[in-house]
This record gives sequence, C-alpha cells and structure tokens, in this order.
Amino acid sequence: MLIENGQVSIQPNVSVNDLVEKYDCPLYVYDGNQIEAQYDKLVSAFDLPKLKLNYACKALTNLSILKLLKNKGANLDAVSFQEVRLGLMAGFKPEQILYTPNCVGLSEIRQSVNAGVKINIDNLSILEQFGVAFPNKEICIRINPHILAGGNHKISTGHIDSKFGISVHQVPHIKRIIENTGLKVKGIHMHTGSDILDAEVFLQGAEILLSICKEFSEVEYIDLGSGFKVSYKKDGIETDIEDLGDQISKRMKKFFSEIGRELTVIFEPGKFLVSQAGKFLVRVNVVKQTTANVFIGVDSGLNHLIRPMLYDAYHKIENVSNIEGRERIYSIVGYICETDTFGVNRRLKEVHEGDILAFHNAGAYCYQMSSNYNSRYRPAEVLVYNGKDYLIRERENFEDLIKGLVHPEIF
Repeated sequence: MLIENGQVSIQPNVSVNDLVEKYDCPLYVYDGNQIEAQYDKLVSAFDLPKLKLNYACKALTNLSILKLLKNKGANLDAVSFQEVRLGLMAGFKPEQILYTPNCVGLSEIRQSVNAGVKINIDNLSILEQFGVAFPNKEICIRINPHILAGGNHKISTGHIDSKFGISVHQVPHIKRIIENTGLKVKGIHMHTGSDILDAEVFLQGAEILLSICKEFSEVEYIDLGSGFKVSYKKDGIETDIEDLGDQISKRMKKFFSEIGRELTVIFEPGKFLVSQAGKFLVRVNVVKQTTANVFIGVDSGLNHLIRPMLYDAYHKIENVSNIEGRERIYSIVGYICETDTFGVNRRLKEVHEGDILAFHNAGAYCYQMSSNYNSRYRPAEVLVYNGKDYLIRERENFEDLIKGLVHPEIF
C-alpha cells in the first residue's frame, strides 16, 4: 500500500477510504497488478526450456482471479471437481488443468475424467480402481517423498505420516498396477508442504522424482509442487526464489542431458501469487479497556479470517485511518461468540471506534476458508487492476444465508 494526500491507497488514485465508502466493510481487496508481478518474478527466476506454473487455486478461486492468471499464461492445479468446474468456467482448457484430489472416491475422479482434465492419483487403491475403470489412460502419480518440510505441521504434506501421496518405497507396487492395466504415466508429482525456505528441500525432492522418472519411459512432466514462503512481516524472511530457480534449473538441465530429452517442469504456486496482493479491511466497533488489556473489537471474526486461530498465523494489522498518530498496544479481536483473537499486544497507531484496520497478506486462504459461522454473511471481494476497482463478488445477504433450506411439514 502507499500514502497519497495523507490517505492509504491500494494503487494510485484508489484509496482505502474510497473503497470502504463504495463497498462498505468488512471487505477483501486484491491488487491484480501485484499478482501479475509475483507471477513474472517466479517465471523469470528459472532458466528452463519447458517451465509451467499451475496456479494452486485452493488459495483463492474467485473467477476474476482465475481469469487474470490464465491471461498471464498459468495453468491450473485443482484439488476438487468443483475447482475443475470453476477452472473451466474461467476459460482454462481441460488439458491445462491438473486434478489432484486426496481421499476422494472413484466417482468424483470419474467426473473429472469425463471433463477431460489431467488426473493425478495419490494412493494405490484408487490407482488400481482407476486402472480397471480406465485402462490405457494417461495419468500423473503423486509421490510422498518422506521429506518433512513446511512452516506448520498442519501444512506439511510430504512426511512419512502424511495422508498425501504414494510412498516412494511403493514404486514397485505402482509399476505392478501400471503393467497390469496399461495406464500411461505421463507425470510424476510431489508437494512437501507450505512456507518452505530452503532450496535444498526442493532439490532433495527433485532427486527422488528424477530417479522415479527413469522407471517410467513415457513421463513428459515433473511437478515439484510449491510451498514458497512469502513474508508476513516487515523485513520478514521468505524463499529466495532466484537462488531456488538457479539451482533447480541447473539440476534439471543436467538430468535432461542424461536422459537425452527435455521434460516440462511444473510448479504449483498459490499463496506465493496471491497472498501479499490481498488486504482485508474491517471497521472498529469498540475499543474496550479491561483490567489487563485494551481490546479492539472489529466487525469481523474467525468466520472471515480463520488463519490466526487455526494455524497461529501472523497477519500484519495497520490502522489506515490514523497513519500519523502515536503508537499504543492493543489486542485485536472479532465479533464471533468464541475466542477469535487476530493479534495480541500489537503496536498500532492510536485506534478509535469507527477507524478502518487493514489486515495484510489476506489474498490466500482468507475468503477461501471463510464461513457463515454465527450466521454471519461473507464479505464482498474487490479487484483493483490498472488503477480501477471492480466488484468481483457481492456481499452476502439474508437470502443467501437461507438459500437451499428445506422446510418439511413436521412442525
């Protein structure tokens, strides 16, 4: 965000105050140009003959965001058939979508097969069922490399106790099923977790996948997942994308030289692309002094931004209504009938009732994990792009809340 004429703006001539006056609070706001800049930063970090970014849309599936990234050249990583349908609605071609479910039944996978998208299978049972139902079909295999990585145990997906992927030690079982069903392994995939800092984790995983590639002669692409860490604080740590790109590019080129052909290398960024582009704007309902604390109660809660309560995630909070005031220490809490604390002992410019607070890094897993808990409505979403603001999702109302309810004649 930037300061213009004493006001905080998302982009030049698009102030937070104007957005709140136009769309009210609470409000999710996304900077489309920043999303594009993150995409370009990631692409430019690699020197590979065939590089593809599959946007992990579970981070944020708004159709306008999907269309923006499609126009940049991204493909799509989908983890449910509903995300597949959203991707198709946004204009992605079926072959541009890789469907990577977990613990779903064959019936959902069948729907995705019928939609024509690429299928990524992560367990032996479904692989065998799939091979019987769709012999000779092209597939991707998700491998569990048994690498412990990620910033939180709840978002670490590649370790030995994880539910994700087929164990690297079960490759002989994979080969047995492939040989008996005629399935064609076109891709080898892994995803070890989120908030990964060290390029060595990706290199370690890459070595495992490269060795497996040699077991399947028809492999065309290798998918290293994602999990790049973005900064949540001023001068915070983040993945060194340039170093990662340099090391991965060198190793992949060496491997291509060894096997005599080039494979497509895929990454699946989600948070990296959209997290920092998002701001969540709330209004202060009450400043409450207790015997031990000063609480700021806002017009939102864990129903709109659950990450601090679910993952102990940190989101920078800024008082955009008072950028020149003195600092005071507050705990920021929500209006849900449950302990929904966004931040404890935070230094903010002095806060008054009616002020607007901005939560940073609200582009990934914020609206996407929102709910109607306490029968509250979900907020609107706004995209700011090339100096203009666009409403990309309307604020819910009571009709939305009761839509789909059935009233049986039993009372």
